[in-house]
Amino acid sequence: MDLFIIRHGQSEADILNVMEGRADFNLTPLGYKQAELMAEWLASNYHIDKIYSSPLKRTSQTAEIINKRISTGIIYDDDLMEMQNGLLAGMDRKEAQTKYPRPAVKYPHTIIYEMESEIQFRMRAETVFSKIIYENPLDSVIAVVSHGGMINMLFQCFMGLKINPGYGI
Repeated sequence: MDLFIIRHGQSEADILNVMEGRADFNLTPLGYKQAELMAEWLASNYHIDKIYSSPLKRTSQTAEIINKRISTGIIYDDDLMEMQNGLLAGMDRKEAQTKYPRPAVKYPHTIIYEMESEIQFRMRAETVFSKIIYENPLDSVIAVVSHGGMINMLFQCFMGLKINPGYGI
């Protein structure tokens, strides 16, 4: 199986310097252009059998642009969403650091500020990774459109790495 893991294009939150997570921002004009270039590259080099995407706006918009070029359809899966960052979602980064400081000790099972724990986040990644791998033929070419944090978790799943207790909030 060929698996292309794609981060969404630039979002409004990237420009506003806010904690995105589950805050649902649109792509910027540059983000649309990035998605169009990715769609062109994929279409020119591969026959994509399926596209999986997080349902959040920035990823679904990226996936829709790719699908316009490839016409294979999109499977939206909530397990591909970014980490649930609770009270920090949509908050200015500096304000978030002041109002919700990182605790001195945070274990992988710890839930703070209404966020999901590292273990919960990893479990979602393991679940969606398993679905993609086992529910598609071995000769499939799959595009997955998701978020930076989830892409990191999917990579850890693929590599069979343990949960890193130092991985950020």
